[in-house]
Amino acid sequence: MNTENFRQDTNGLQGKIFLNSAGSSLMPKSVPEHMITYIGQEEEQGGYKTEIDRAADIAVFYTETARLLNCSEHQVAYAYNATDAYAKALSAIPFRQGDYILTSNDDYVSSQIAFLSLRKRFAIKILRANNLANGDLDLNNFESLVKQYRPVLVSLTHIPTNSGLVQNAEEIGKICRANNVWYLLDACQSIGQMPVDVQKIGCDFLSATGRKFLRGPRGTGFLYVSDKALNEGLEPLGIDMRGAEWTGVDEYTPMLSARRFELFDISYASLVGLTEAIRYANEIGLKNIYKYNNELCCQLRENLSGIPGLKVLDNGSQLSSIVTFHMEGHSLEKIEDSLKREHIIYSVSLKKNAMIDMEKKGLDWVIRFSPHYFNTLAEINTASDVAASIARQTA
Repeated sequence: MNTENFRQDTNGLQGKIFLNSAGSSLMPKSVPEHMITYIGQEEEQGGYKTEIDRAADIAVFYTETARLLNCSEHQVAYAYNATDAYAKALSAIPFRQGDYILTSNDDYVSSQIAFLSLRKRFAIKILRANNLANGDLDLNNFESLVKQYRPVLVSLTHIPTNSGLVQNAEEIGKICRANNVWYLLDACQSIGQMPVDVQKIGCDFLSATGRKFLRGPRGTGFLYVSDKALNEGLEPLGIDMRGAEWTGVDEYTPMLSARRFELFDISYASLVGLTEAIRYANEIGLKNIYKYNNELCCQLRENLSGIPGLKVLDNGSQLSSIVTFHMEGHSLEKIEDSLKREHIIYSVSLKKNAMIDMEKKGLDWVIRFSPHYFNTLAEINTASDVAASIARQTA
């Protein structure tokens, strides 16, 4: 891990400590360069001809994403963001009135809202498995709910947005396969910061974004679809002429691959930018990224945990590159003003972003630092010193 090289590749690091890769990270400079080159060709010759001329470069997206996930190219679909990918997968599940969805208390806000929408429109029932005292998902409770209620879908957020937790996606996959349940994994926070192997996880769908730890452009993402889902004919509700062929006046035939989940009009400039971001991460190696990020976050949690009046809120037996904390007696506005003056880029997770977890913690907000492999230990220590200074101030 040559952090200095990564920093030289990243134009946005000057004059700040950037700790918001869980929100929208900084792109390597090669990512916008690829996008600008592509859109320059579109400017000169139009989108259709550029697509034809750059077909080989477009195809690399599927190759690099398959490499990232340890899957085959035909199992990958481009998406406009993680929610787009997730919604398309959700729309493909063959729900019937009264069916069950089994999820966790830590699923992402947009997922929870989608479940509530399905309940309102189609009387879908929502089950949420318990957590253990340390924050981990209670796998025994989870398995008993699967056997008792026979849910049509299990949905899990691999890394929640606000607690540092890494959920046990592989064990959930084993339960789903043993009970023949469709399994949808939201990997928007795990992709780019740790290895994510769909063969080991055993999910039927995996949704991800480009803008977070993958360091791609905003408005990009992808969807993984298992061969089981493809072979059993699962397809999105809003399928169009890219995902299917109109084979008769009253019939169509879906694409055999995951591209049945794509739509015709794609921003190929964005796609080649995402491809470069994925290639960049693949070349570094996700195991290397995860190891280094873990060192950064262990140091950060150790530093913050020693500050009087500051409480680190991460829980679980495996923790991610999301570090959350709260300062009792300090207003959110005051903390934000102080962090901004010191040019520390961070994010805030509000109660509405994680209703169940935040109610359990009795909080309305948490500050979220999310380091990545272009950060240094010196930056971690500086950010910790700033947090300590804020905590010492009179509330």
